[in-house]
Amino acid sequence: MFEDLSDFHAWLARRRRANTYRITRVPLTDLDGWDFEEETGNLVHRSGQFYSIEGLEVHTDHRAAGSWTQPIIVQPEIGILGILIKEFDGVPHCLMQAKMEPGNINTLQLSPTVQATRSNYSGVHRGQPVPYLEEFVAPRRGRVVFDALQSEQGSWFLTKRNRNLIIEVTGDVPVLDDFCWLSVPQLHELLLVENLVNMDSRTVLAGLPTRPADADTGPIAHDAGALHSTGQILSWLTEAKTRYSLRRRRIPLNAVREWTRSPDEIAHDRGRYFRVIGIDVEASNREVRRWSQPMLAPLYEGVVAFLCRWTGPTYHVLVQARTEAGTADVVEMSPTVTCAPANYEGLPPGRRPLFLDYALAAPASRITLDVRQSEEGGRFWHAENRYLLVDVPDDFPIHVSDDFIWVSVSQLESFVRYGNHVSVEARSLLACLHARLATGAPAAAGGIPAAARPQAAP
Repeated sequence: MFEDLSDFHAWLARRRRANTYRITRVPLTDLDGWDFEEETGNLVHRSGQFYSIEGLEVHTDHRAAGSWTQPIIVQPEIGILGILIKEFDGVPHCLMQAKMEPGNINTLQLSPTVQATRSNYSGVHRGQPVPYLEEFVAPRRGRVVFDALQSEQGSWFLTKRNRNLIIEVTGDVPVLDDFCWLSVPQLHELLLVENLVNMDSRTVLAGLPTRPADADTGPIAHDAGALHSTGQILSWLTEAKTRYSLRRRRIPLNAVREWTRSPDEIAHDRGRYFRVIGIDVEASNREVRRWSQPMLAPLYEGVVAFLCRWTGPTYHVLVQARTEAGTADVVEMSPTVTCAPANYEGLPPGRRPLFLDYALAAPASRITLDVRQSEEGGRFWHAENRYLLVDVPDDFPIHVSDDFIWVSVSQLESFVRYGNHVSVEARSLLACLHARLATGAPAAAGGIPAAARPQAAP
């Protein structure tokens, strides 16, 4: 544990020096253990497990491009993202890991206690056991605070899900070299630091309850003061799922149109969206010390933004019902804006994402959060998004489009407890929003409550 965050940063620097990492770009054709299937062109691992790069054909009436094909990551197995939590002197602390992921823009970031695919924790890689795994698989000794199957990036994964867990323990927990206890208030501060708390940690922390069970007022109260009831929001989401269609089918990678495979990479013919590249990795403190893998490398920085407003004492975010190629159930509750602006350069306003230009043009006085955060470094190479919270003025419309609805922060938090409701981008930004509120958002009626002791899942 750290009395001061300067001690944590010194510890993180020591962990970086204590281990050696080497990450090298290599041609896809040189990846050890990976091959392109002769018939389909799919890029697969020789074990038949981990994941594969395949083709996807998409048809939908909920995107500007009604149909397209693209490479996509197919990883049907469900991994575990788990955080251990324990009280010290009445303050909840989380056991976090300083973990190298090959795609991290800065190599080392704060990961959950356990961040492992099924292939990893079942030993397919023939490496060392995953530390603390026994705390998250039944029978476990701890108390379940949060447990939900959650979606991953729908633009790049096909219906990928991970199990997000928070387990509270009371007994002794040995702390291994690359792990440390951080208080929830300390994590809130670190969530506002660029590229430090990784995406897997953020999505789990979004499920950490932030209000006492009897709290019915303040900016994160439940339905009290909310513009819409929870029932109305569920009806809005169900209506969107029935209003729009999403049809897709897996196709051979060599049948994907407008994409070209070379020995080095797979790239879009017009130089857009992303590439699929190969890397060799050496890491002295991973379960396996050396491996090769393909990675998806986005070409541009993204923007993930919530427009926000106060309605009396209650804080709201403008949620979008958004469809992605890999979305499991047509739409999910997503941030107001989720896109890479460079993909829309030169297009007229009517063909650009709604509210993108509004968020980018917001004056500094309206921006309450502006921080760059990394996406998942195990599959994505240097994927980075600019996270924004933008407060709108009082005269901003309540109803803007059937695809958008104002949701209170607490209502959004309650939807996180169930799978396939809230997108990974929205969960990740929600964790940062909680941090912003807890560390001192702009003054507003009702005050800003500190993070409360976690309650058990209902």
